[in-house]
Amino acid sequence: MREYVSLEEARDMLLHNCQPAESECLDLTAALGRVLCEDVLAGENIPPFDRSSLDGYAFDARATLMASREQPAVLKVIEAVAAGSVAAQRVTENTAIRVMTGAPIPEGADAVEKYENIELSGAEIRITSRFRPMDNIIKAGEDVREGDRVAEQGMVLEPPLLGLLAALGVTRVRVYAKPAVALISTGDELSDEPGALQPGKIRNSTRITLQGFCTRLGADPVIIGTARDEVTQIMALLEAGLERADVVITTGGVSAGDYDLVVEAVRRIGAELLFWKINIKPGMPTLAARKDGKVILGLSGNPASGLVVFQLLAIPLIRKMAGHRAYHLATLEAVLLDGFKKPSPARRFLRGQLVLANGQAGVRLTGRQGNAVLSSMVGCDVLLEVPSGSGPLPAGARLTAFRVD
Repeated sequence: MREYVSLEEARDMLLHNCQPAESECLDLTAALGRVLCEDVLAGENIPPFDRSSLDGYAFDARATLMASREQPAVLKVIEAVAAGSVAAQRVTENTAIRVMTGAPIPEGADAVEKYENIELSGAEIRITSRFRPMDNIIKAGEDVREGDRVAEQGMVLEPPLLGLLAALGVTRVRVYAKPAVALISTGDELSDEPGALQPGKIRNSTRITLQGFCTRLGADPVIIGTARDEVTQIMALLEAGLERADVVITTGGVSAGDYDLVVEAVRRIGAELLFWKINIKPGMPTLAARKDGKVILGLSGNPASGLVVFQLLAIPLIRKMAGHRAYHLATLEAVLLDGFKKPSPARRFLRGQLVLANGQAGVRLTGRQGNAVLSSMVGCDVLLEVPSGSGPLPAGARLTAFRVD
């Protein structure tokens, strides 16, 4: 086991010890937010036929080679075609067919003029300008051609992609199964009961928060329970979590106090400890272990400490297990809009909200930054990195921001 590892070392060890879940086949209507586990090739063109881009008249462009305002091309209108219908007749050099937006181009026609520009006289139209083949026509396959790769393994099925697949006639997709994440709370002080708190107790808010994060990430949270500060209880819940889920996340009991027993419990169940303690603030007391090909991630019981590390480590971990091809947190350079008065001997992460300020990315701190402060997680969509050895930061300092939304 390694102690006091860097954030990057901790992340890489976790990612090295996990793999995407198995696959399953879902109806397209049930696949929103899931991750494709195979490429999808177009089985047909979009659109499947040449169609009109506007309401107008379809004709043979050669009929307009000599057209002018003085000598318009005069064509007989022989039919009208709405979207969803097909012309019964063929266009010749002296005829035209009225078409609506999206209607198939009639056989023999290769150009369309908009209705507003046409001079209509009884059953005839007059065209006063020259046209080239395919003017105002959307070609078959202009959007997607048969055989095109329209989606790749690891892509998230967002609404536009679902719509594109539906347009291609796809009804079922193969996706990665949702990873199951076991959540275990530890600590004599925690209460899962509603109503008034007993003396010395606090409500188990972190479990609810982690449950929400897991669901939003596309995982299935599995609530294993809350253990008192007893090694045997913690061991039993760890074993249950490993049996029921793909990864186990615990909160509390990972520091070095008399009642911090998760490290000992992990050892006793025969798990291999990967690391204990990370060189960041908040969240230094963090552990990771593996057993039977599954990862155990132990977070601090302090709300902010545990949740910040969850965002930095568990988000990429769960994304990889869910099959995402881009599972690392995105980063950007941003300006600190508030000052931060404390020095940072260790690498620190500040909770903030990304805003657009004066045409550039800025971050406004979401509240107090203490280890036990939960309220500053509300509205937090970025973690702002403060390098180790930094003094107090003035407003306007440029820092790296990690996107955690």
